[in-house]
Amino acid sequence: MKKAIYLVWAALLLAAAPAEAQWVVSDPGSYAQGIINTANEIIETSATASNTLDSFKEVKKVYEQGKEYYDALKAVNNLVRDARKVQQTVLLVGDISDMYVTNFGHMLNDPNFRPQELNAIAFGYSRLLNESTELLNELSQIINASSLSLNDKERMDIIERVYNEVRDYYNLVRYYTHKNISVSFIRAKKRNDTQRVLELYGTSGQKYW
Repeated sequence: MKKAIYLVWAALLLAAAPAEAQWVVSDPGSYAQGIINTANEIIETSATASNTLDSFKEVKKVYEQGKEYYDALKAVNNLVRDARKVQQTVLLVGDISDMYVTNFGHMLNDPNFRPQELNAIAFGYSRLLNESTELLNELSQIINASSLSLNDKERMDIIERVYNEVRDYYNLVRYYTHKNISVSFIRAKKRNDTQRVLELYGTSGQKYW
C-alpha cells in the first residue's frame, strides 16, 4: 500500500514539474531509496519466512515489485563522474538482491541441500545484503540536501569509499554463491547426477562458477 501511494505521489510530482526541473528524474539518488526499501523488505521477509519454496515466493514478490527502481536506474545515461559512481553503487546493491533471490530460489529446488543448510545459506545472503544496504543508506545521506556542508572533495571521497565497500560485498556474494553451487555440484557428481545441477542453475549459475 505504501509503495502504491509513493508511486502515485511521484507521478503527480512529475506531471506538475516544469520542464527545466525534469533533470531530477535522472538523478541516481532519486532511485536509491526505492532500492533501499526493497532490500530491507527482502531482509525482513526472509527473517520471518521459513525457507520453503512456497514461503520464498513472498521474498521473490517483494523483489519483483521493487525491480522497477533498479531497471529505471540502469537506463540512466550520460551522468557526471560523481553521479555515475552513485549509480554504480546503487546498482551493485540491486545486483546483490538479484543474486540472492535468483540463486536461492534455485537452491530451494536443489535436492543436494538439507533444510538446515538452506537456513544457513539464506541467513548468509540476508546478512550480506543487510551490510551492503547499510552502506547504501550512508550514501543516500551524503547525496541529499542535508550534506551541503561537505565540499566536493569530501563528498567524492565518501562516495568512492562506499562504492568500493559495496563492490567488495558484491564480490563476496558472488563468491558465496559460487561456493554453495560448488557444494551441490560435488555432491551431485558423487551420485552421477551433475546434469540436474547444470539444468537447475543454467546460465545464471554458471556466471559464478
